[in-house]
Amino acid sequence: MSDEAIVRVRDVHKHFRRGSEQIDVLQGLSLDVPEGEFLALMGPSGSGKTTLLNLIAGLDTPSSGKVYVGDQLISAMNEGQLARWRTRNVGFIFQFYHLLAVLTAFENVELPLLLLPLSPAQRRQQVLTALDLVGLSDRLHHRPGQLSGGQQQRVGIARAIVTDPTLIVADEPTGDLDARSAEEILDLLGELREALGKTILMVTHDPRAAERAQRVLHLDKGRLVEGDHRGAQAGIRPAHADGAAAETGIKAEGAGPVRTE
Repeated sequence: MSDEAIVRVRDVHKHFRRGSEQIDVLQGLSLDVPEGEFLALMGPSGSGKTTLLNLIAGLDTPSSGKVYVGDQLISAMNEGQLARWRTRNVGFIFQFYHLLAVLTAFENVELPLLLLPLSPAQRRQQVLTALDLVGLSDRLHHRPGQLSGGQQQRVGIARAIVTDPTLIVADEPTGDLDARSAEEILDLLGELREALGKTILMVTHDPRAAERAQRVLHLDKGRLVEGDHRGAQAGIRPAHADGAAAETGIKAEGAGPVRTE
């Protein structure tokens, strides 16, 4: 993990309007996330943790303040710029997988690549590499209904990493899984951080999931209230011992590294 911050949030406020009432979700929040860190965000419902995740992922913009990812000031981008930036730089993992039921595992993972200037052969190679990294090379042609919950989430993770993104953001990635499947998914996230050096930001209500992160931050009423530094659990090793990012074969052509509820 680098000491250099890949994410910098500076004095961010976020509010919404409900009729004549203003709802303050984030209140002057500042945060640095080092490159290669696995960070968990915790807090009660309505604390602002998912809003913060969405701001960092470029799904929303702050009411005031600045959000940088690398040297990109994403809080100043318009919707079109944010959409292009997200395609190349953010991989999303959702609680309920968000897979298309009519598509196979291969086709679901391929979807983000359709937005990039890649040939069919390049897309196929990156999809196969991503599915191999999550242990689903034998499920290429299975549709979501033919897969277990844990396998569906693995497809979701493969889809998140297939473009070789700068950030992986996960919103309650184990919330719909049984205990065994949840442990397997958390193991996999740890492997991705170690093998590929990915920066992972995870929102969770589950203390057991948060324990797998390197750092836990707690939000309450739109503010950071405490931080808990801890090492990731021992025993998590890369699935591929020589799994440097350059050796995975996953790369979005022309993307390059970004100097960068």
